[in-house]
Formats: sequence, structure tokens, C-alpha cells
Amino acid sequence: MYQRAGTLVFLLLLALESRYCSSSTQNEPKISLTSVQAWAVKLGTEVYHFGEFITRKKEVQDSYKSAQIESRDGEKLVQSMADDIRAMMELKVSAVKRIVEAAENMAFDKQNEPVPDDFQFYNSKEMDEPYDFTFTTTTAEPEFVMEHWINRPPSKSAHLVQNAHFSNIPVNVNFSSVHVPSNVYAWANETIKGIRWSEGLDAHFKDNYQSDPTLSWQYFGSSTGFMRHYPAMKWRAEPVDIYDCRTRAWYMEAAASPKDVVILVDRSGSMTGQRRDIAKHVVTNILDTLGNNDFVNVLTFANTVEEIVPCFAESLVQATLSNLRELKLALDSFETNEIANFSAALTKAFELLEIYRNNSGGANCNQAIMLVTDGVPYNYKEIFEKFNWKYDTPVRVFTYLIGREVKVADVREVKWMACANRGYYVHLSTLAEVREQVLEHVNVLARPLVLQREKHPVVWTPVYANITDPKVADYLWEQRERAEQKERFMSQRRDKALFNSEKEQDRRWKITQMKQGQYSEIGNSVYQLMTSVSMPVYDLRHNENITENVLINEAYWVSVTKESVEENGQREMRIARLLGVAGTDVPLSEIQALMTPYKIGVNGYAFMVTNNGYILIHPDLRPVFQGILKPSYNSVDMVEVELFDDDRKPREFSKELTALRQDIIDQKTGNKIMNVKYHMEDMRRVSRAKRHYFWTGISDSPFTLVVAIPENYGRHRITPPPTDDIHRLSLTSKNVSAKQYLSDKWSIHPDWLYCRHYERTFKSPEEELSYFLERVAKPGWRWPAKPRPPEHHKNKGHERHNNGTPETRERTKVLNNTPRNEYYCDHGLMQALVYDARNTAWFNKSISESASEEKAPLTKVIGLLPRAEFIQRFGYIVAFLATHSGLTRWQTHPPKENSSENDKPEFGKQYPRAIDEVWYRRAVEQHYIDPLSYVYSVDLNTDKFPLNVNTATITAAHAVFHGDSHKKAPAAVVGFQFKHERLQEWFENITSSCEHKVCTTCDSVNWECYLVDSNAWVVVSKNINHTGQFFGRVRPDVLKKLVDEDVFRAVHVVDYQAVCFREKKTTNFGAMLKTPLENLRLIVTWFLTTTAWLLNSVATVTGQASSYSFDDEYVTPTAYQNYEGDDDLDEGDMSNKPASKAVERDFEKLVLINRTRPTPCDREMYVYQLEYNNLDEKLNKPLNDCKRPFYVQLVNYTNMLLVVVDGLCPVEEVTVPGVEPTEVNYNESLPCLKHAKPLYRKQPASCIRNHTEESNIDMCGRGTLPTGNLFWISSVIFFVFKYWV
Repeated sequence: MYQRAGTLVFLLLLALESRYCSSSTQNEPKISLTSVQAWAVKLGTEVYHFGEFITRKKEVQDSYKSAQIESRDGEKLVQSMADDIRAMMELKVSAVKRIVEAAENMAFDKQNEPVPDDFQFYNSKEMDEPYDFTFTTTTAEPEFVMEHWINRPPSKSAHLVQNAHFSNIPVNVNFSSVHVPSNVYAWANETIKGIRWSEGLDAHFKDNYQSDPTLSWQYFGSSTGFMRHYPAMKWRAEPVDIYDCRTRAWYMEAAASPKDVVILVDRSGSMTGQRRDIAKHVVTNILDTLGNNDFVNVLTFANTVEEIVPCFAESLVQATLSNLRELKLALDSFETNEIANFSAALTKAFELLEIYRNNSGGANCNQAIMLVTDGVPYNYKEIFEKFNWKYDTPVRVFTYLIGREVKVADVREVKWMACANRGYYVHLSTLAEVREQVLEHVNVLARPLVLQREKHPVVWTPVYANITDPKVADYLWEQRERAEQKERFMSQRRDKALFNSEKEQDRRWKITQMKQGQYSEIGNSVYQLMTSVSMPVYDLRHNENITENVLINEAYWVSVTKESVEENGQREMRIARLLGVAGTDVPLSEIQALMTPYKIGVNGYAFMVTNNGYILIHPDLRPVFQGILKPSYNSVDMVEVELFDDDRKPREFSKELTALRQDIIDQKTGNKIMNVKYHMEDMRRVSRAKRHYFWTGISDSPFTLVVAIPENYGRHRITPPPTDDIHRLSLTSKNVSAKQYLSDKWSIHPDWLYCRHYERTFKSPEEELSYFLERVAKPGWRWPAKPRPPEHHKNKGHERHNNGTPETRERTKVLNNTPRNEYYCDHGLMQALVYDARNTAWFNKSISESASEEKAPLTKVIGLLPRAEFIQRFGYIVAFLATHSGLTRWQTHPPKENSSENDKPEFGKQYPRAIDEVWYRRAVEQHYIDPLSYVYSVDLNTDKFPLNVNTATITAAHAVFHGDSHKKAPAAVVGFQFKHERLQEWFENITSSCEHKVCTTCDSVNWECYLVDSNAWVVVSKNINHTGQFFGRVRPDVLKKLVDEDVFRAVHVVDYQAVCFREKKTTNFGAMLKTPLENLRLIVTWFLTTTAWLLNSVATVTGQASSYSFDDEYVTPTAYQNYEGDDDLDEGDMSNKPASKAVERDFEKLVLINRTRPTPCDREMYVYQLEYNNLDEKLNKPLNDCKRPFYVQLVNYTNMLLVVVDGLCPVEEVTVPGVEPTEVNYNESLPCLKHAKPLYRKQPASCIRNHTEESNIDMCGRGTLPTGNLFWISSVIFFVFKYWV
């Protein structure tokens, strides 16, 4: 591409004539373009030959002479992957079906059996840790008076052992254990019965795990709240256990078909104090039961009806995490006043649902109105007749009556509204009972599913993290800010001078900046991403005795057993009960292993999309920031990660991209070529290319698989010749394993599935591979077939004797006799790895041994240098080789003689991911720009992550292709890594030389010289502190001109997964003017509006203590705490003299931090890329005084530019678009913007919302028994009067 003829001769002449010259800083001549060109040629040529010698690139090329080039068929590739993933998913579904069938039959047989008083079970919260001989529980038990104490047998104890298959969590695979939520009493009648009969599921859990050793956690979540999970483990809950399986996606989506929900919240004047708090808690818990396939809105009403989030007006919004968060935060803003207009509220809700029903929008299945109020004047029958009954009641009505003291008429009318509209009525008087009562609506929505009994819809969840609750993320962020606040407080109290020092202020500034640092999350920290497959479990009984509390004569409550039909001589109630949901987890890493990335190749990848267009798996899915889950991590859209290469503004997605998205969501099979841009290295580098997309749907699931392949080098791949079969090679070598080719300093891709043993654990992937290489060499080796799901017996009759049918016994016998696969291997990947290992085994040979074979004089001399002299001139250099099969080798030259010289992890341990490493990806891209060049990079230096220049390293990488003139493919990447200071010296030596006696060089103080890489990052500068910095920060004026001259291009990149930090709004009561009248008004208002709340709060304090919530209302951070009793406080450094008011004001300004809340947002940045088209023409330009005070030349065989700037010219004050991300200002919240520009989604295929027999069920509500408050009322009145006197 570039003129290199005569380069070697030119260099030799230059070397003979070059000499160092000292120049006067006054009247010195200008540096000539010829000198700069010569420096670029000489530096590039020397480092090129040095790299050729160190990496032994020629030998690597020769190693692949026997390799074959195979065309990559994207359509066959995506179909093959989809088949493998589908087979794996069928295995999981089959396992869940067996659990469902067993649970239904066990419950039918045993759920009415009495539970012995001495019954014991494995309680997950009370399991003993390994080597932990102290008994602990997750939450402290409340204190009880002994006369009320009920003796319960202790939980069973079990021995737990760490298991690598279950994320190294201590487990016991011989049985399951039970998790009971904090708000559920384990010994409640229905709960303990369920715990007892479900013990029989252990045998089925174990059988499933035996037949499919890849199975992860299996579980049965009961509608009563407990969850039985296999294997047994100790439940960890920090700081408190708020897990309830009934609010998890796998339970909610399997329990009922998708739904449109309108929540009506009464905000009339009577809904004050505790009633308002309970109402907010009810809405929050309802929202927690919704998922991505549901649609919702929250409306408050008094005289008028208003959406609680104004931008959601006249619509329903998808129940994503970000939308639900927006609704929850808005709950704090509504005020109670005026009189409730129920007619207007109900009418608006029905009209809104009718619009969506007629347009097949929203969930297009179930519809419901949730009415939260403290009473209604009458039942509004005419509205239901007009909007609901004449359409065969498509909308269910759920009513929540708030308040301890309620009128009988309110109970009657509110309950009638629910019963007459296929809903459910609940009376709530305390916060503690809200969660349990709200969940009743799930059982009602599940009735049509239960009544039809035949279908058990299979539900696959969107991506989620294995944490107890998403709200914990907000809590963890608050805890982090509290710790920061405490640290500031302690620091200021200990040493005020140090606290105010410039160094300390700079440190605090960096902490603040770190809040923006969200692009350096390597991996997902402690979180494991997964999806789950689940199915509903039905109660096979048709009738049951039901007990309900009924208010008699407006005076007292009694328990009444309801009857409706006669069954076996007994009068019982018709029921349609959901027993619960069974499911299993599928870690995304298991699906990714089936995507065979080695077949896709470098810079290609596979990803999966849900029916909503959201990402399930994608290499650019970044769910974590600073160790905490992002607020909307599970609703990242496909168009937010696949960035189309155009100049459109943020969120103005092209029609071509949205059309591609729709085809993928509709699970159509197809392919398309697109121009895209993609980022690397924490969004500091960018590339633009054509990608070929291939996609196909995965049947019986909401997922679509997509494979993206680079258009040029992605068309072909390297394959071993057929004669190089692993087993055949071992036999011809007399059973000598291929392990002999991997003796020292090697690693394999840690995430790829080479071979996996299901019954043994290994310390590292390399140890596991070595084990299998030895096994392959032994006689009798057989490549294992991929496991397939056994045929599942369909329980058509749901009769109790099905467990004993001949078909069932035979199926169980076959299942138990099926030999368990101990391991699985990917034959193709193992074949490629052994081929690479055998052909590159020579790489373990010392570099010095190859020096005598070198023909180039320079490299031959370098190779024969004595060890001490080599180290003095070049330092230690790591040469590395990474292959397309995931193998990485490395050698240090000269070899280190003792362990003390190993000051950091070895290269292959730091960079084991071969084709996924940045240097590998960039080297392959560079091949199509200049096939001879190396890609040089330096550790980057930013404000958030400053670089220690003394330890900085340079990495140079070069792609080795194999093929002919018609087709070729990347086989490997070679490279070397060495200390930055060596390149700095090399650069200074060359740029300080010239071909004339009188000359000016980069030694002059009047000239600035830089090496800048292809993404505008400084590799070398005369000022060493510039190393690794963005060139636009060092010399923005020069970079701007280079952009204007089309040398660099500023590529606009938008991060649609960003997190911004909104300041929490607080009220400053000190700013209010306290006049006597104002004080009187506040006292009266306080007394009238909060006394009732105080009375009931004190009366129910024990119950409220068990109602955990991590919403901001219940976890309110304090500005600062009193830490005088803190053990860390040094009392000797503190003065006991009280501070003056002025000092206190200064203290607050300096010490108090701004409390923030992580919020989803978009951030944009400009990342720079070198434009190679006609580059010589653009670079070969002379100086033009101070209008163009610089030279630029491409350094031969590299991706670097030599920039020489006249320092006598003033630096123009210009700004260039920076690489630092800045928030995109849309003038509205991101949820509002997304709602205003909705994207296409595909509604789930399964929708069961009606059944003809549901009208026979007469169960539509319950209330709570009132308790006396006389003692508490008198106590509070005494407290109030004492306080005010």
C-alpha cells in the first residue's frame, strides 16, 4: 500500500551519515519534511524487523502450511447453533415437566394429610455453613412472652460442600431445602402442609440431575410463599432477607398470562397519614408482580383523574424495570385533598383498557383494574354494565380497602365491585400484611389456567441476575454514599487542615468522578446472569372446604365454612387453585458455550434477542456499574447495542435497522449486511465495518439467535486437514497424548467449551484440558454424543393413580437405567486446538536459538547479544502467540532467572481470551489496511484511571493469515510486549538524529514530537506525562486540523446503557419563615393529620417491623450520623468546644455530599479513527507558518503517526469533541422518551384468560380481623400531651 522500495538502502545511507547535532534555540532552521519522513521510515523499519525477530512470525506462517481454508456459511452456522441451543432447552423443559407432574400428583395425594408436631425440614436460612459450628439465623427472632411461646422442632442439619457446578456455593446434592420469606410463617397450616408433601420432589430433583448433569438450580415455588430448591444450600441474605419467589419473573410469568393493569389510587382528603402510606405500599407491591410482557399505568384521582407520571398520559407503559422505577418514584409526589370522583376514575380506566383491547395493543390478554381506596359511596353498577358486562367481563376488578376502622357499607360495596367483575377484594389495615394480600390477585388471574388443566405453558424469562431483589441495587448505592459521608465526617473531625488541603480535595474530586466511571466493568462481578424456564403447577382437586371471616350485624367477625357443591357426600367449595410454579435456572454462560465462538471467528459474535427486542445475550451487554446492577439492565434493546454507522442523532434509529430488528423479533430466518460501528477498550477505541447478520428463531421459545460475521475476513476459516484427527495421531504415536505439545507457558480461552467433566473438578481450564488430552490418547475413546431429552410422559388424565401406571413405571425404569454421560467434548474445537498446539510446539524454544537462522543483519545481531546487554538495551520482552482455537503461548526473552523478577502475572494469565482480546481483534482489522504492519498500543491514561508511566508497557500485535490469492483467513496473532521507556528511548534516539551537519531535531525545546496511534492516543511524547493521554487533550488545535484535513475522523458513539446520578431532592426546612401564624398552622395540621397515623403505627409496630422495603421512603439516608461512639474516632484529636453557627455552616458545605440516585440515561462521546484513504496525499504537506505548524507522517509498518509540532507557534484555544462521555439532554426522562417512541414487540403466543367454569367459583375476597387499640390510644395521647407540654 505504501511506497517502501529502496527503504533498506535509504536507511543504510542514513545510518552512515546520521549524527547527533546540537542546535541553538535562537534562529535555528525549521525541521524539514524530509527529516520527518526519514524518522518515520527509520523508526518503523527498525521496530518492524525487531518484531519479526522477537515474534518469529515467519515460522508461525510456515506452521499453517498444511491448514485448509473453509468457507464460512452463515446460514448453516446459525441453524446449527440454534439446533444445539434448542436441544439444550428441551432438556431443561423436560426436567421441569417431570417436576410439575410429580408435584401435582403428590399434592393430590398428600396435601390434606396432617403434619406431625415433631415434623422437621431443611430450612435454608438455618443451614450450617461448612466448618461453622455456631447456629445462626438470617434475621433476629422477635421477643415473645413465654406464655405465648409455641415449641417447634428445630430444622434439620446437613453437611454442605462447595460445588463448582453451583458457583462454588456449599451445597448438598442429596436433598433439597426450603426458603421461607420473612413475611410468611413457616408453620402456618397451608404452608407447612406444602413443605411436607413437597419433600417427595427430592427424588425427582435428583433423577433430573442424574440424567442431565448440566442442570442448574431446580425449584418449586409455592403459592403460599415457600420455595423448595435443589440442591440444599445455606441462604445468604445481606443485609436482610427480602426474597419472595412469588415476585420473581419465573414465577409471575408462569402463574398467569400477560396482563394490562390500570391502578387507580384514591388521593381524596381522607387518604392521609398511614392510609396514604399503605396505599403507596400496595401500589409498589402490585408493580413488583409485573414483568416485561405486562403493561401498566398508575392514575390518582380526587376531583380529577391524573396519571402519576404525566408523560405516560392516556396510555399504558411496558412494565420494564426503568418504567416501574419511574412510577414508584412518582408515588412520593401525589398529595391528598378534595373529594374522590370514582365515576371519572373508573370510566377513564375502562376506556383506556378498551382502546388497547380493540387495537390489540399492550399485553393483549388479561386486563385488570386495581382500585386502592378507603371507601366508596356506592357500587357504580351502571359503569360496570356499560364498560364491562356487555363485553362478557373482559376486565377484572381488584379492590383494596385501606384503613383499620371501615364502614360496613364500604366493605359491602367495595367487595361487590370485585366479586361482580371476576376479581378479588382485600381489606388492609397495616403495612405488614400488604405483600401477602396483594399477591392474591395472582391466584385469581391463574384460575383460567388451572381450570383448563391440560396446558402447562412453558415460560422463558428475560435475563436476570442471581440476586435476591433488584431493589437491593438502590440500597447498596445508598450504603456506599453513607460510607463516603461517614469517611468525610471523620476526616474533617480528625484533621481539618488536611481535610481542606488541595491533595485531599483532589482525592475527593476523583471519588466524585468515579461515579461516572461505568465503562471499566470487566465481567459481571459477583453477579451471574441467567434465564429461567418455568411452568405452572395446578391443584388437581375440584372442590375444597373454605373458611372465610364474615362481619355479623356490623358488630363482630366470625369464621364461616363456605359450601357450594356436593362431592363424595360432602358439601364443598368449587376451587381452581394454583399450587405454585416449578422451574430451573439456565446460566447464560451455558448457552454461550453452545454458540461455538471459534466457528464464528474474530470480531464476529452471536447474540440472542427476546420477543420484546431486548437482549438476552450479547458481548456488549454491560449490566453492572461499580459492582452494582444497573437500574434497567434486563431491558437493553437490540438497537441500543448494534450501532448503525450513520450520522443520526441519539435514538433516531434508521428504518433499515428497525426493519432488521422486526424481522429478528418475528423469528424469521434471514440475513442482511449492515454498516456498523463498534467500540473496544472501555469505549476508548472505535472501528467501523460491514457485518453480515444471519438469524433464525429458536422454536418453542421467545428467543431469536443472531450471528454477526465481518464481511471480509469473516467469510473463511482455518480448519485442520482430515488426516490430523486427534485420536488417530495418538494411536500412530503409540498412545502418546497431545499433552506433549503443551509443556510450558500456555493457556486456553477460559469461557470456551473444549471438554467438560460433570463429576470432577479442576483447578483451571488448562488442567481440565490436559486431563482430556490424556484420555483421548487411550484405547477405547469415544467422542460423546450431545445429550437429548428423554421422551416426557404426558399426564392426560391427571388421575391420582398415574404414578403407578405401567407407562409411568417403564419411563422411570428407562430414565434410571440410562447411563449418565460423565463428560462432553466439542470434537471440532479439540481438533483445532491440538492442530495448533502440535504446529506451534516449537514456540517453547528460546528465541536465542532462532537467531542463527536469521538472515537480516540487524535482527541477527540483536538475537546474539549477551543476556546482560540485551536487558540493558531492551529490557525483558514477552513474545506471544494466540491462535484461532483459543490457545495462547508466550515466552520471555531473555528468560527470567529467578521468581523475584516476576513482578506481575504472566502474559497468558492476564490475556487468556485469545481472539477476544483487544490486541488480537485490532491486529486482524489492521491486516486489511496494511498486511505487514503491527498494531501498537499503550496503557491508556485518563482522569478516572491514571497511568503510572514508570510501569507502562507497549503491546505490538500482528495478524498471521493463511491462504492464497482467492481466499484467506486469520490463523493466529503474534506480538510482543515491552516497557514503554524502551520505545521512548528508541524514539528519542531516532528523532534527535539528522543527515546534515547543521540541523534541527526533536531535541530542540522549540519543537514538540509525538507518536500518536490510530485512535488519537499518545504513545510517546517528549513530555513523558502525556503518555497514554488523548491527543485532543494535549494538543487540541493540532487534532482539530487533522480532523478538518480528514486525517482523523471523529466517530459519534452513544452509550445507551449508561447510568447518570440524579441528586435526591430534599426539603430545607431552615428556609421557611417561622411566623407565629405559620407555627400555629403547622401544629394544627400536624395534630389533625398525623395523630391517627401515630395511633395505628404504634399499635402495629411489631407487624411493620417485618415488612421490609428498600424503596426510598423506607430507607432514608441521613445527612450525617453521630459517630462520637465510633471505635474509629480518635477523641484526642477533637475539641469539646461547641462550634459556632458560622463554623457549622462551613462544615455543612464542605462535608456533606450530594446524595444521588443511579438513573438510566444515554451518554455520548466522540472516539477518533485514522482515515487511511489517500493518507499519503493528506500527510505529505509542508509547514505553513503557524496556520499549519506541524508535520504528520505515518510510521512505516505501524498504526502510529509521527507528529512534529512547531512549539514557537501559539497554541490555539479550540475545543474538539472529547472522548469523555457526556449525558445526552433530551429535556425529559429516558422512560418518557422511550414511551414516546415505542419500538416493535411481539406479544407472547400463550394467552389463557377465560374459562367457562370460572363463574362457579365463589371466592372473591377476604378481610382482616380488627384488634383493640384502647391501650395504645391512651399511651399515645399521654405521649403527645407530655411532648407538647
